[in-house]
Parts: sequence; structure tokens; C-alpha cells
Amino acid sequence: MKIQIATERPFEFIDVTPDVEALIAQAGIHVGFVNVQSLHTTTSIVVNEHEPQLLTDFAEMLERAAPPTASYRHDDVRLRTVNVISGERINGHSHCQALLLASSVCLNVANGCLQLGRWQRVFLAELDGPQTRDLSVLIVGTSAPTH
Repeated sequence: MKIQIATERPFEFIDVTPDVEALIAQAGIHVGFVNVQSLHTTTSIVVNEHEPQLLTDFAEMLERAAPPTASYRHDDVRLRTVNVISGERINGHSHCQALLLASSVCLNVANGCLQLGRWQRVFLAELDGPQTRDLSVLIVGTSAPTH
């Protein structure tokens, strides 16, 4: 299964929890797990709280760790010998930021529901937008027993 997201900004956290929950309901599993994986090297999948000030803090932390204004060898096509395409983005910082985050999460499903803590949400972290992004979702489990 896939989730496709059109991002709108260079950097943003997009809550994909409702999309994941809809796929779990569609799959009809009672107990199992769901794995959500980014299919891109400049996005990440994270679980955290959906609180605007906290999301701003995350963005600022990642920018301090890998600032867009720094120099990255990846951005110098004279140095690179692999994976160079015409008109590609200057995004070395995005790749470095993604390295600090996970490319996937695996979460439990019980009683047909995604098991998250009170404040937890599943986010796509866009680090190099705007772009159209694809998430691969694998759901494994068993349906409710019939009596």
C-alpha cells in the first residue's frame, strides 16, 4: 500500500496518522503491526507530539545540525561522480538532516487500532520540499476471530 503526499514547503512535518489509520481499517486486521517507510532520501518518518511550538523547535534543531547555508560536497557536481541528474536540487543539508531521523517506523495494532500514546502522532518530515512524496505502508496481522 502507498500513501502519496504533496508537500507545500521546503521543511514541514505532515501528520499522516489518519492516513495510516485508514489503511489499517481497510486491511481489517485485529492484531498485528504496520510499518510506514519513506521512499525518499530527503524525508523521514517520525513519531512525536503534534504541538506547533515543538515542531518549530524540531525544525530549528535540524537546521542547527545541518544548516542549508553550509557547504556540502554533495552539492558540488564537479566533485560527484554518481547519481547526478540535470537540474537537481541543492540539498546536501536535507540529506544530512534525514540521516539524523528514521526512514521508517513500525507500530503495533491491537483491537484493530493503531497503538499510540496520548500525544503521539506519525509524521512525514519533509526536508527538501515542496515535492510529491510516496510512503510505503506494510500491514501484517490477523483479523478478529469469528465465533
